[in-house]
Amino acid sequence: MSTLAYVFGRRRSRQFARQLGGVRNLHSLPSYYGMRVALWCGLPSALLLFLCLALEETIISNMLLAAIPGEIRPNSVAEYNLLMNKIENLASGALSTEGVKPALIDASTALMYLRDTSQRLVTALALLVAGGGGFWGWWRMSAQLRARQQVEKVLKTFLLLCASLAIFTTLGILLSVVFESLRFFQQVPVSEFLFGLEWSPQTAIRADQAGGSGSFGAVPLFLGTLLISLIAMTVAVPAGLMSAIYLAEYAGSKVRSLAKPTLEILAGVPTVVYGYFAALTVAPFIRDTGTSMGLAVTSESALAAGLVMGIMIIPFISSLADDVINAVPQILRDGSLALGATHSETIKQVIIPAALPGIVGGVLLAVSRAIGETMIVVMAAGMAAKLTVNPLDTVTTVTVQIVTLLVGDQEFDSAKTLSAFALGLMLFLVTLALNFVALRVVKKYREQYE
Repeated sequence: MSTLAYVFGRRRSRQFARQLGGVRNLHSLPSYYGMRVALWCGLPSALLLFLCLALEETIISNMLLAAIPGEIRPNSVAEYNLLMNKIENLASGALSTEGVKPALIDASTALMYLRDTSQRLVTALALLVAGGGGFWGWWRMSAQLRARQQVEKVLKTFLLLCASLAIFTTLGILLSVVFESLRFFQQVPVSEFLFGLEWSPQTAIRADQAGGSGSFGAVPLFLGTLLISLIAMTVAVPAGLMSAIYLAEYAGSKVRSLAKPTLEILAGVPTVVYGYFAALTVAPFIRDTGTSMGLAVTSESALAAGLVMGIMIIPFISSLADDVINAVPQILRDGSLALGATHSETIKQVIIPAALPGIVGGVLLAVSRAIGETMIVVMAAGMAAKLTVNPLDTVTTVTVQIVTLLVGDQEFDSAKTLSAFALGLMLFLVTLALNFVALRVVKKYREQYE
């Protein structure tokens, strides 16, 4: 309908142009008149459709709840969710009606009827608004209508919303994590979480059930994350930076055209494949080598996960550093060589300092990538939270524990489940601090070399 509205609007603007002696007598080009009519047709109906779809389930749920007898009406949020899931399963046929109360069967029938009626009503309203809006935009056209300004204003607003999407998404993620973390810290002291030395989040599901009271000292998780990330960066930073220097400064065009795409293929390999490689090849090799040397090496070790993670991160550092080094002005190289410096001295004393902001940014990006990795750690380092700095021992990381805590039959408001959000908040703060440091470093050295 919007496409037809565009065609009719553009056609009518051309009719105005013929009557006035040409398109130059119109205020705007015919395409802007067509776009204005199309916006009047599509935009109001799209907003109406979005609003109806956002409120549809809430309205239907309230209508069903009002019709349910008082003896089975839920008294809490958990009971409400359970009741609505049961009605949903009855309506979809996933749950048999045998032994189910007649009121719930009637509610499932009413649910299907209300949804069908709602879809028909929303469709009719959307079509009516689209037709009415398109006709209004077409009817209000004139040769002196400022169509271009109106269309560009709408498009500018749309672009502003798109630009704000990342900000609102980040804000929403932060608020959701912060609110759930505050609920966790109401049950577990912040000091215990930040400075506790034992991590054992197993708790009883019900008050009458036997279970552990839970220990939520996150220091072993922080230490394990730091240990694996340190091993990974020890492998990735020298290898990535040296490969970038070679490709940018020493390699010929043929070697570069072959080596750079081959190196960047590593960035496209799924992390689960790296996990298989770590678990089936690297970890057994490290264990056998350590055993032959008389060392006690576990089957799952931080060293195996860190080495494979470092290999995975090499393309990130190499590609970013290569682009930054190539962006250094050639005049700096020529000036250094003209003063008698060798090629290696030029790289060490001119090119690397000039490219340092981009290199540091790439390294910190790689650190964030290492901190957030999960699959390699699960498959190669294990899930045991140990307070150790021995790279040959089993450790775990924050992200692995987040995945573990959110899987299972634990209640969502228990300390075990809520601790995942506290760990996520710490991960968010660490990443934010790394980004802040990167911006400070870039700002400092950029002022020096501009």
